[in-house]
Amino acid sequence: MPRYAQLVMGPAGSGKSTYCSTMVQHAESLNRSVQVVNLDPAAEHFNYPVMADIRELIQVDDVMEDNSLRFGPNGGLVFCMEYFANNFDWLEESLGHVEDDYILFDCPGQIELYTHLPVMRQLVEQLQQWEFRVCGVFLVDSQFMVESFKFISGVMAALSAMVSLEIPQVNVMTKMDLLAPKAKKEIEKYLDPDMYSMMEDNSDTFRSKKFKKLTKAICGLIDDYSMVRFLPFDRTDEEGINIVLQHIDFSIQYGEDLEVKEPKEVDEEQSNLNYDEIFQDKVSS
Repeated sequence: MPRYAQLVMGPAGSGKSTYCSTMVQHAESLNRSVQVVNLDPAAEHFNYPVMADIRELIQVDDVMEDNSLRFGPNGGLVFCMEYFANNFDWLEESLGHVEDDYILFDCPGQIELYTHLPVMRQLVEQLQQWEFRVCGVFLVDSQFMVESFKFISGVMAALSAMVSLEIPQVNVMTKMDLLAPKAKKEIEKYLDPDMYSMMEDNSDTFRSKKFKKLTKAICGLIDDYSMVRFLPFDRTDEEGINIVLQHIDFSIQYGEDLEVKEPKEVDEEQSNLNYDEIFQDKVSS
């Protein structure tokens, strides 16, 4: 039986832990079992139960306090993730093997882990060897994306992760519930953007004429190939959460191998009795 995984990625502060917590609660309401693994060695707290925590293997604080290493926060985190990549047996032991595993991996926020360092790619390859079907879920803060040049920056970050990891990826705009009504209406055009129109509408925003051709080429790449689109994520909207989950499930083919449940058998005598009661009600009316 295949196993399923979401690699929850995105810049620091994009809402990865909140996303995981919300998805766990939503899955419970659907009577689905979803587990979370914390892969952030610098995490301080999260409000969801974890089946495995990388801090049991290594912590950023311990690395930074080591006088022989003398790493700062970013260097310490990279060291932790490289140490993790050399100790995947710890993760394998922590995960065990349960049929229909569905696991969210809450990843660190340093963007270089997904763009040019090999650690996350190595994790994906290892998970695939363990029969996981992996989907990348790239989060961006909707409050950051309300201006065109910031939106393009967010799109390029998502695109870099797609190119680096080579797995199905669903891009999500988080914290929609924190936007003012006017901003929420404004951001709708960024969910399925027309990049050429966006450039024309915001020609004053792109101040540098020197890089105008480069910006236009990037916008053309995004628009012509429809490579990056975003789904809105409002943690107070159950229907919206379910739409995001359905997109992810579809990308990893979740549910195709589940056994079809037989409909409950209805007692024939009771069924005839109910039919007679309905018929009598109609006659009397």
